[in-house]
Amino acid sequence: MSLGYARSSDLSPFEQLRLATDVIRCEADALQRLSSNLPDDFLDAADSIFNCTGSVIVTGMGKAGWIGQKISASFASTGTCSHFLHPAEAIHGDLGRVNPNDVVLTFSNSGETDEILKLLPTFHKLSVPVIAVTGRENSTLVQNSELVLCYGKTPEAGHLGLAPSTSTALMLAMGDALALVVSRLKKFQPNDFARFHPGGSLGKRLSSVDEIMRPLDQCRVCTETETVRDVYIRAGGKDRRAGVLLVTGASGVLTGLFTDSDLARLLERQQENQFDLPIKDVMTQTPVTIESGQKTSLAVETLACRNLSEIPVVDKSGQPVGLIDITDVLSIAPIDPS
Repeated sequence: MSLGYARSSDLSPFEQLRLATDVIRCEADALQRLSSNLPDDFLDAADSIFNCTGSVIVTGMGKAGWIGQKISASFASTGTCSHFLHPAEAIHGDLGRVNPNDVVLTFSNSGETDEILKLLPTFHKLSVPVIAVTGRENSTLVQNSELVLCYGKTPEAGHLGLAPSTSTALMLAMGDALALVVSRLKKFQPNDFARFHPGGSLGKRLSSVDEIMRPLDQCRVCTETETVRDVYIRAGGKDRRAGVLLVTGASGVLTGLFTDSDLARLLERQQENQFDLPIKDVMTQTPVTIESGQKTSLAVETLACRNLSEIPVVDKSGQPVGLIDITDVLSIAPIDPS
């Protein structure tokens, strides 16, 4: 079905790549200029948000609104309470979400977005400070904002120079800079970040090993004096997903590991006589461990660098409290040891 515009069949692959390069270069050049000349009000804006006792209310219309939603999410995930307020919904009741102890962050390239301008009287009645992120220094929005982050007039990328591209890249960068500077001022730490990102591979990487390990009651544990045969007979009916035995000494401290691969090697070498020896005689002694409370990312790095399939988790006294099997962390990309 035709959308009503002409299709070009004479644009060569080289020309397509050149146009794509021009778009990226146009945006990159604008970002470079911004990084060399941040607005005078930037520090005051960061300070206003840092000292805000309510929420950062982010608003914007159209493409600027999508940027605003991302920035609001970035504030929220880095320690600053924030909500996105859609301008069209705001004038139909959602202005009730704004409180006097909030700060408003508005995104509008022209500074004349009608839906945004209609909100300003209410913000002023509530004495809520307005921070404007805009490309026009002399605009209605600027004249009605307490702080202004103006990145200046900039040409949009592309052959038409019409679609928001360079301007939204600048908005995004300005918003990210604000969110991350404020996060640093709040001394936001990795542990804080982990609280807001419990899901997915990022959440796993930031979590502690205690949150992801198989607890001790789901592991196979034996003492040094038990024989291999007795241990495997006793553990025969137990969940055996992890192919390793945690071996402990008389004090309960982890002293070694015996894996299913170790058992297979005894069989391959026809050393069945060793099945009736104490397991300490055939176990791997002084195994690599990780202490309870450490980050899962460290466990992943250790598994990758040491080429291990599992790593026991021990407490400060060296007693086992759980086990991390490599299958538990497959969704987390190993850290490159180089």
